[in-house]
Amino acid sequence: MSETATTTIPGLVAGTYALDVAHTEIGFTVRHLMTKVRGTFEDFSGEIVVKDSLEDSTANVAVELGSVHTRNAQRDGHLRSGDFFDAENSPKMSFTSTALKSEGDDYILAGDLTIKDVTKPIEFAVEFLGAEQNAYGQAIIGFEASASISRKDWGIDFNVPLEGGKLLIGDKVDIHLDVQAALQV
Repeated sequence: MSETATTTIPGLVAGTYALDVAHTEIGFTVRHLMTKVRGTFEDFSGEIVVKDSLEDSTANVAVELGSVHTRNAQRDGHLRSGDFFDAENSPKMSFTSTALKSEGDDYILAGDLTIKDVTKPIEFAVEFLGAEQNAYGQAIIGFEASASISRKDWGIDFNVPLEGGKLLIGDKVDIHLDVQAALQV
């Protein structure tokens, strides 16, 4: 991979960047009764391949579904079960990008999200936070990304009916990513 600057973002160097798990968060939010439950995944890996032409860049991420963490052990166990992620039989969730396009100063990253062996297209709204060097002289990049999905589209449809036709758990899941990645040499 070349180490030349891309033409669209100052300081961004073409190459393969690995997600820095110590400085990256993969999280979600879903409605539960009158509040929202927030969770993260603690075990994941991924890479971003930045090309000289930014639109040709790619991203691939794999997440261990058994690493879900919502600050409640009982809920985490239920999320790992067959009612939700079925982490024993489908241990990984993955994302593979298919396109990147600029939208003003921000970007749209399209790709395929696979959960429980169901693959569907998804689009992330991406805000690029910058390209710098860390304390060790290594090139790093940072960005935030978000998307919303219907969990039912991936076969995650467990729910508990409540009075008045309401449901315990919302269908809409907001996904948020806070990413720092380091250039691999």
